Amino acid sequence: MRIALEQAEEALASGEFPVGAIFVYEDTILASGKRAHSREQKEVVNEIDHAEILALRGLLATPPDIPLAEITVYSTMEPCLMCYSTMILNGIRKFVYAYEDVMGGGTNLPLAQLNPLYQEMEIEIIPHILRKESLDLFKQFFMNPENTYWKDSLLSQYTLTC
Repeated sequence: MRIALEQAEEALASGEFPVGAIFVYEDTILASGKRAHSREQKEVVNEIDHAEILALRGLLATPPDIPLAEITVYSTMEPCLMCYSTMILNGIRKFVYAYEDVMGGGTNLPLAQLNPLYQEMEIEIIPHILRKESLDLFKQFFMNPENTYWKDSLLSQYTLTC
């Protein structure tokens, strides 16, 4: 998780939303990513370049010779619904995250109530690892008046009151 936090710190330093993610197998980092394109560019924010998606693209660019179900993803924020569902569809089964996403977290998706594709997936979720360190990054982000991404959202309000 500390490496994921380093990725989030790099994102924050460049004005991006402070999310970092790494994919790990047996203490070896296979891929990493940090949030990109969360800053307004011509009034458009890119909601595809999340840390987990960028790390997953890196992982799949040269797929490892191991079952993807044996890989653990560490993320500084609970994966959103897009990231979570994309990772489980690609075979990732273990998720560790630092800070809960009260606005858009996807790990509470009721897989057993969905279509057959999802119903039998066995997923392991470990929340709140180095939560305070991640929370501190999000507080820095939301307290900076130059950052408008999710400003005045439920997530920013929650973060600033934690």
